[in-house]
Amino acid sequence: MKTLLYKNRWLVGILIISVVLRIAAALFLGNEVVDMPGTFDQISYHKLAMRVIGGFGFTFGETWWPITAAGAPTAHWSFLYTLYLAGIYLLLGPNPLAARLIQAILVGVLQPFLAYRIGRHIFSETIGLVAAGLTAIYIYFIYYGASLMTEPFFITLVLGGLYLTILMANASPRAEDKTTIWGQLKLPVLLGLALGGAVLLRQLFLLFIPFLFLWIWWMRRKQSPRLTLAGLFTSSAIIILMILPFTLYNYSRFGHFVLLNTNSGYAFFWSNHPIYGTHFLSILPPEVGSYQALIPAELRHLDEAALDQALLKRGLQFVIDDPARYVLLSISRIPAYFMFWPSRDSGTISNLSRVASFGIFWPFMLYGLYRAIADRKMSFMDRLASPSFLLILFITIYTLIHLLSWALIRYRLPIDAVLLVFAALAFVDLAQRVRIWRRASTRAV
Repeated sequence: MKTLLYKNRWLVGILIISVVLRIAAALFLGNEVVDMPGTFDQISYHKLAMRVIGGFGFTFGETWWPITAAGAPTAHWSFLYTLYLAGIYLLLGPNPLAARLIQAILVGVLQPFLAYRIGRHIFSETIGLVAAGLTAIYIYFIYYGASLMTEPFFITLVLGGLYLTILMANASPRAEDKTTIWGQLKLPVLLGLALGGAVLLRQLFLLFIPFLFLWIWWMRRKQSPRLTLAGLFTSSAIIILMILPFTLYNYSRFGHFVLLNTNSGYAFFWSNHPIYGTHFLSILPPEVGSYQALIPAELRHLDEAALDQALLKRGLQFVIDDPARYVLLSISRIPAYFMFWPSRDSGTISNLSRVASFGIFWPFMLYGLYRAIADRKMSFMDRLASPSFLLILFITIYTLIHLLSWALIRYRLPIDAVLLVFAALAFVDLAQRVRIWRRASTRAV
């Protein structure tokens, strides 16, 4: 009991540090919404939220990214995050600092806590605490935790979804739970809410959900297949119900089907344009031109949704016309996605954040991954049934999605959150090895 209280004290301390650091970042960013490195989207969300509370709906008062006309409907941005900001502004006035502080507190508690629960469930209590500590001090998470963008909540929901998936896959309902509907469906309902929330923040997460459900089925295929299918159906139904209102809303505005957001076509078109050749650039240099200038003139009369679909077709045609170039271009995105070194093209904040977070921890992340899969006693089937495999599956699929489309460092952050669990495994493993080495050295003397 004393040990449990002692370790819980450590966790509480970690959560307090996490919140304090993110509040400090919120105060640093302040009550103004300006273009800071890697956070231009917060200007868009702020403007859009102000239009919503002003009664203009999801529109901008001026021509806005990508090339949406003033007053025209837009679905390019997350409806859920825009509504979060609009709700805060309605309750507390148009004060971005208030939204930053609320967000900083929420993610400051939840992200380290979920990292702790995942690390503890898969490995050990100590590794869970180290994972929480690393998450609390990870500079990228501190910086983005106070930025008015989807990343902080999205990372939190990804961690929550993965944790609930692990619980659901390993659940063996107690006798009393079998007599209640809620006892059987609690985890599927919570999982559906977490995954649905993640999709509403970034729709590309939909691409990973089938793999996640397949892993759950694989884990439980011999235990309770009917209950498993019922749980997956429940989670799927909740995700659909969360998306459906926005699909109907989009149809009412654009006059044709738009599942959720209008950004995949733009991203795929721009990221695979022949202007890159076989070398991807995260940001087009001024001498090359703007992204908007790459859009064909004959398509510019289309509304945002129709243009998104047309550009997706053009982007896919780029791939069909020259698949070899597409492969080389995708490979060239690897350095942009996993960049950890300073750059002359980046500002001080970007370089410090990059080097002092991923730049420090990536060797430990890799070593932790190795330690997680290095057990030779485990068969291939056992590895598939390991929660570690789920985390590795997410890292792999999510990375491939961005390498095949648009790769930016901030798009990698959900992977960083998962990799920090493996970094915690590495730190604990290395500490144990150093301890053993010291004891052996002492005995030798």
